[in-house]
Amino acid sequence: MPEIAEVARVVHFLKKHLVGRTIAAVRAEEDDLLFGKVGTSASAFKSAMTGKKILDARQQGKYFWLVMDSKPHPLMHLGMTGWIKFSNDDTSAYYKPKKEETDWPPRFSKFVLDLEGEPKCEVSFVDPRRLGRCRLIDAEADEIRKVSPLKENGPDPVIDKDIMTVEWLSQLLRRKRVPVKALLLDQGNISGIGNWVADEVMYQAKLHPEQYSNTFSDEQIKRLHDAIVYVCGTAVDALAESDKFPKDWLMKYRWDKGKKTGGKLPNGAKITFLTVGGRTSAVVPSVQKKTAAVAGDVSEGAEDESEEDAAAAEVKLEKSASKKTKAKEGEDAKEVIAATAANRPRRGRKQVDYEVKDESESEDAPAAKKQKTTTTSKKAAPKKATSRSAKSSKDTDVKEEVKSEQPDGRRRSGRTSK
Repeated sequence: MPEIAEVARVVHFLKKHLVGRTIAAVRAEEDDLLFGKVGTSASAFKSAMTGKKILDARQQGKYFWLVMDSKPHPLMHLGMTGWIKFSNDDTSAYYKPKKEETDWPPRFSKFVLDLEGEPKCEVSFVDPRRLGRCRLIDAEADEIRKVSPLKENGPDPVIDKDIMTVEWLSQLLRRKRVPVKALLLDQGNISGIGNWVADEVMYQAKLHPEQYSNTFSDEQIKRLHDAIVYVCGTAVDALAESDKFPKDWLMKYRWDKGKKTGGKLPNGAKITFLTVGGRTSAVVPSVQKKTAAVAGDVSEGAEDESEEDAAAAEVKLEKSASKKTKAKEGEDAKEVIAATAANRPRRGRKQVDYEVKDESESEDAPAAKKQKTTTTSKKAAPKKATSRSAKSSKDTDVKEEVKSEQPDGRRRSGRTSK
């Protein structure tokens, strides 16, 4: 997935080829995912962009947008496999298709902007998996970051250094209890950090990705902050060209899961792979030590997730912690109710059975609601007992049947056998 550095590369080329020029024509196909999912359409996009002059290109994390001479402004997200291509320039130092492409517009093109003037230039948004998004923001240029979806995203580590201080990060970490890597991947906390950047940050900070966010010391938080700023800044400055990254970076050896290097760094340190927060994580155990409580949802030897799974995992990271809490509450509630039901006195043939519905799978439903249902024996009791002795005898039979079915003495339901 394109992360903060890859998006910075896109913005660099947009500034280079589009700023100061006017859009002569727009070709766009109706796409209910690219446009429709965010409340616009290809026809609305064409109408809003045609004839407009482009004043600037900007970025916040994984989002980027064009500043037009009048609103609305197009705000875009590349999703898992989206990219911006130019008819007169090669941006593929990061994005390298399997086959050399010479056709224009390129395959999987979603829209093309045709610019006025010279040199001749057309710009295409391509997206094989259709997980990218393009929407129109009806706000003034300086207000774009104050409206949805950008206002719900955290600060950008490169352009918002005045916000993302050590003190700010310390407060963020300590008010949550989630695996620290999951916290970094959540765009609502910090914008632009994806899987490989998070792994590099954790390696450079010498911290373990599964350790809970509220367990780090002040010194560890300072290391984490410095690593975020260092990794993001270095990657952005290099415009995501990995050949320009420092030779000792973990990301240079993580993609093949150690198959080419025997699972080791050049210095001999072993690389292992875990699943943390639903994402494959590269870890160097000799460097990244666990120093406090860690999450329990970590498995070793994880395979790389599919792109679709990775996208889903990133979207749901923040919700996952809440769901785990609800599930735990549900288990606690089950134990309490089971104990209460076991000690409840029997009151004749009609019984009350308590059941806990585990709603931790639902994101909005409260956990462990008690559902009260009434059950009766299969054979209805006569309206009136013929005699007191007959009634007493029948009740004794029922008790004996229940006792034989429940050797441990616990009552699980009010049903009796015929």
